[in-house]
Amino acid sequence: MSRQMHLGEYLTPPPEDRQQRLRVVPLTLADAADAVDRWHRHHRRPQGHRFSLGVLDEAGHLRGVAIVGRPVARSLDTGYTVEVTRLASDGTRNACSALYGAAWRTAAAMGFGRIITYTQDGESGASLRAVGWRQVAVLRPRTGWDTPSRRREDRGTDRVARILWEQSRVDARPLPSLADLRNEIRNEILCPAIGCGRPFPLGVGRGRPARYCSTACRVRAHRASKATIDRRDTTTAAIAAA
Repeated sequence: MSRQMHLGEYLTPPPEDRQQRLRVVPLTLADAADAVDRWHRHHRRPQGHRFSLGVLDEAGHLRGVAIVGRPVARSLDTGYTVEVTRLASDGTRNACSALYGAAWRTAAAMGFGRIITYTQDGESGASLRAVGWRQVAVLRPRTGWDTPSRRREDRGTDRVARILWEQSRVDARPLPSLADLRNEIRNEILCPAIGCGRPFPLGVGRGRPARYCSTACRVRAHRASKATIDRRDTTTAAIAAA
């Protein structure tokens, strides 16, 4: 699809309130990102994609776009999973469902075993359920993507719970455990001290981030590590003396 043909029609008024025939077409990232900048309520354009799709009405006007890329969460980026990172429309009826359905069909045809996306708390997910997507998990809100190892600015979507959805092949590799997934997506880690395991927030600022939730857990972990080293040294000495 030519940019010159459709970019000038982003401002066309929504069609009258009746069911129209919608047609899904491929888009360049530049075309899809321009539409995201105009229509999306709380996200900016992404930096890249695997593929992008648009949906046209009967008059050939662009009414919605979907951008599909690599999963943002590293634990989901297996090479066989893609994520609908942006989906935006001008409100045309069934445009979102058409795009979600087409995104999965395209991904499956390309050999991917799973496609995922997220909705924010308070969004119904009706467009996803209408084309067979399944709710996988409810993820607690995070205070932000900014971490000591990678500084990021607030993009207006922090502190909001999210729902993870998927479509997948029957033989798709299983998703990571919910605990791993939550640790990957929110800014908390689990205390590794024996007998603890409680989540605690990552520190923000300079310096090495804390590994344990409290001084008591840090001391307990240090003692356990020292005891393990002492046992190993004792075993090694006994073997050498034998």
